[in-house]
Amino acid sequence: MLTKDQMQKASAMLIKCNKERTLIDALPEELRPRTRAEGYAIQEFVMRETAHPLLGWKIAATSLGGQKHVMVDEPFAGRILREIVLPSGGSVPLNNSNMSCAEFEFGFRLGQDLPPRAAPYSMAEVMDHVAALFPAIESPDCRYTDFTAVGGPQLIADNACGYYFVFGDDVKVDWRQYDLATHPVHATRNGRDQFQGCGANVLDDPRNCLLWLANELSGLGITLKAGQAVSTGTCIPPVDVKPGDTVEGDFGDFGKISAKFV
Repeated sequence: MLTKDQMQKASAMLIKCNKERTLIDALPEELRPRTRAEGYAIQEFVMRETAHPLLGWKIAATSLGGQKHVMVDEPFAGRILREIVLPSGGSVPLNNSNMSCAEFEFGFRLGQDLPPRAAPYSMAEVMDHVAALFPAIESPDCRYTDFTAVGGPQLIADNACGYYFVFGDDVKVDWRQYDLATHPVHATRNGRDQFQGCGANVLDDPRNCLLWLANELSGLGITLKAGQAVSTGTCIPPVDVKPGDTVEGDFGDFGKISAKFV
């Protein structure tokens, strides 16, 4: 089992790679997490990089295709810091990104705490704690040369491939009356290339993702707090981008969102 000092050193190495935009093949053997719990313990040190309260959580590998791609059998979560969230239309720096893609996601904002407890949360309980729904774009990145080969614990340690987010406005219509699983999402790149998907592409329904996160964090002894945002994974296959590209997501009645890549 890794010591606290080893975990801190592993986190410092990954944070340094992120700041300098460099890559490593893997964490050194003596600093490498062997379990998801060790990965999350390393990830927690990322909070030393912000002066703000945690803004929220992202969920990665919420589709079977995504899980197969990175060789995991369930989703995993990462922290969203306030410094890496931009408003719709914002400019996302690619900075030699190892992934260089845009992901279109359903986001939820909590209205009440979901604290750790022994019994799993139900869908009804979790949804009763949600204050808002909003569209989001994630621009993920990873600090490993081949992020498909390092395994779940190391991906979790690397903040679940977190990099930048663009958050849209809260949905104005009564979104609870909609079937999020069948709700379509359309995207364009530079106003031409067309991409499409729907809510069912993330664990069959974005609400399932939120329920998964609530219980994942509960098992780790972490409270999903009121005011925190949750981005639930891409409902459209990742859209490749390069500097100069602009993408737009059309969530229908839920609004539009865009991002520029620089």
